[in-house]
Amino acid sequence: MQKKKEGFAGQRSIVLPRKILAGVCQANPLAERLYITDIGYYPKARYHYRQRVHGIDQHILIYCVEGHGRTEVDGKKYELGPGSFVIIPAGDAHRYSSDEENAWTIYWVHFKGSDAGALVAGLLEKTHRHLGSVAFQPKRIVLFEDIYGCLERGYGNDNLAYANICLYHYLASYIYPDKFDGPGDRKRGDAVEGSISYMQQHLDRLLSLGEVASAVNFSASHYSALFRKKTGFSPMEYFNQLKMQKACQYLLYTELRVQEIADQLGIADPFYFSRMFSKLMGMSPHQYRVRKHL
Repeated sequence: MQKKKEGFAGQRSIVLPRKILAGVCQANPLAERLYITDIGYYPKARYHYRQRVHGIDQHILIYCVEGHGRTEVDGKKYELGPGSFVIIPAGDAHRYSSDEENAWTIYWVHFKGSDAGALVAGLLEKTHRHLGSVAFQPKRIVLFEDIYGCLERGYGNDNLAYANICLYHYLASYIYPDKFDGPGDRKRGDAVEGSISYMQQHLDRLLSLGEVASAVNFSASHYSALFRKKTGFSPMEYFNQLKMQKACQYLLYTELRVQEIADQLGIADPFYFSRMFSKLMGMSPHQYRVRKHL
């Protein structure tokens, strides 16, 4: 097989000078915690191949949007196709190659920093070992191009800080793709997301766990366990948080009295409402409302 590290029609890449990384990124508080070392785009990269038997000191994310390829990370082999991505932790032996007949098109980034390990751990947790998949979103590509274009304009402090802060958002789009996609694009079969939408539509009521579970066709016990696993809260705790979020908006942007706000949220006892609000927000509804005048 013919092998090429680079040299593909239309390819773009930036390798940040190591002096810049040491002198600017690692010394800039807005960049040192997470920073890009290399970034690029390889369209239809036939014969693309890389092997690093001892790994490298950077983490790598490769996102395939077209064609196919294969990777091997720490002895584990994976097939990549459109919508799939692979995360390669720093220090892991690896190799990857484009399919000869149906060459891949990839966006890739190398990164380091004191926060990088935690982000890679988040990525690995969301993937099958090292391989994951996301629905294609044009805005993910726009975000990549924003980062790339900023670095292309030079290595000034502001450019580097902006690009590296944006990298958090870019990596988050792979760790939490359902949040990045937005409410209108989330999977219809997601019971937790569906139930949150149901809660938002019924903030004026006192829903029971059984009612919310029935709305997404789950038993109360199964739904409750699923909800807590995904959000870290019980469904009713979450529902009350949404109510208090709405209460904050009423307090800041309307002249409704506390009793009227409680009524709007399906809570008959204004004293119970005030206690619930104070417990979550750390201050009374009256104190919260006064803040807007400060």
